[in-house]
Amino acid sequence: MSRVLLINGSPNAHGCTATALEEMIRVFESEGVETGLVNIGKESIRGCLSCGKCGTLGKCIVDDIVNAVAPEFEGADGLVVGSPVYYGLPNGTLLSFLDRLFYSTSFSKHMKVGAAVVSCRRGGNTASFDVLNKYFTISGMPVASSTYWNQVHGFTAEDVKKDREGLQIMRNLARNMAFLIRAIADAKEKYGLPVTERGAFTSFPDGK
Repeated sequence: MSRVLLINGSPNAHGCTATALEEMIRVFESEGVETGLVNIGKESIRGCLSCGKCGTLGKCIVDDIVNAVAPEFEGADGLVVGSPVYYGLPNGTLLSFLDRLFYSTSFSKHMKVGAAVVSCRRGGNTASFDVLNKYFTISGMPVASSTYWNQVHGFTAEDVKKDREGLQIMRNLARNMAFLIRAIADAKEKYGLPVTERGAFTSFPDGK
């Protein structure tokens, strides 16, 4: 069975972001996709130390929820990252979590399907959406889309429940994501995964 891991970056486990993710979970379950939801918003998560120890340890040297979630990410076919918008960006706890989760894990994320979901009262949604999508595109993860940017609006969970278009976007996103996961699994069985080249690393250390 396909599995999607959903990360809620909000400190409010039952707020606006959660309402959007719950709408997706209902569709995933109807599509026969297993889900796991992790709330990290109230965790004490520091940023990357840039120590490089993960290269030898195979995990982050800071042993917190990042290391606990890493095996779930490895076993998932898709990842949904949900965030409230703070000052026009995803919240800091989530960004610290994602920086370390993506950098410290050595398993391939190639062809896992990614989707970002953002929640805001009014503005800052598209900038936050762009930041989150970069984690996927740098990792060879196809990005699932919907019928508009993946966002809901509201100040409370009850507000979001009134955002009929936003919830519709969440449902369409979940359906598209389930389809992509199945399509990739079928193609992998028939053709194998695309070859990924490695080795070239442009840094211009000679200053030229």
